[in-house]
Parts: sequence; C-alpha cells; structure tokens
Amino acid sequence: MATLSPGDKAPAFSLSDDTGKTVKLSDFKGKKVILYVYPAAMTPGCTTQACDFRDSLAPLKKAGYVILGLSPDKPEKLAKFRERDALTFPLLSDPEKSVISAYGAFGEKKLYGKAVVGIIRSTFVIDEKGKIEHALYGVRAKGHVAKLRKDLGV
Repeated sequence: MATLSPGDKAPAFSLSDDTGKTVKLSDFKGKKVILYVYPAAMTPGCTTQACDFRDSLAPLKKAGYVILGLSPDKPEKLAKFRERDALTFPLLSDPEKSVISAYGAFGEKKLYGKAVVGIIRSTFVIDEKGKIEHALYGVRAKGHVAKLRKDLGV
C-alpha cells in the first residue's frame, strides 16, 4: 500500500456526495481542505469523529478549511447519517474504494489485535495548490479532531 506524504500531489477525485451531487477536489482549488476517511457511517467511532468535525466546523471554516468526509458507504446511507447527526459538511461516497485506495487509506490494519484488510481511518490536509500538507494514518476517532486543530493552530 502506497501512502501519501507532505508535498505529494493530492489524488484528484470526482465522487457523489450524500445529496447525489458530484464533488471534485478541483472544486476547492485555492482553498484548504481537510479530507477525512472513515470506515462506516453510523458506527460509534465514525459518529464520534463526524460529530467532532461538526462541532469544530466554525473555527475550522474561519481558519479557511473545508471539511469533507469520505467512506465506502452509498449516498443514501450517508444522507441518513447526515440527517441523524445534523452533519453540515459533504459526505463523499466511494463504494469501489478507488479514491480511498489512491490516498493509501485501504489496506492491512490491526483490528482487536488481528491483521485485517479494510479502511484505515485517516485524515489529509490539502493546501490551496492541491498538495498534501499532512497525511495522518491510523488515527483514533476520539480526540483526533482536537489534536488536529491543535496541530493546525485552530
């Protein structure tokens, strides 16, 4: 599995969001993007992480960041997740895991001490020119957004 590093060009994407609208990375050229990859909508850890991003949206937006969530869930499930938890940022659908794989967020990981293949909870900070500023793999759902904000000075 190839991972991304600071300075790498962020892989381009064009995916459906939770409303069925097509969202492209190029839509955000000139803006800073936080793209976070999570395994499955409406699971406890993913809900914690999504709600932490939701609750930190105002200061992150004020600092110039756009938040995008990315999972292999279908848009219909993402819409239920958005509505259930009042999420106010786009949730992107990648059922083929092609974009998730391009970002190095699919592969072998440890789950309850066993090696399994699946989605690796990851966060990518992409600068205004489309370059990776931070590539964080294997992050924990709880406390991750607070640590990210501290690292970004937000």
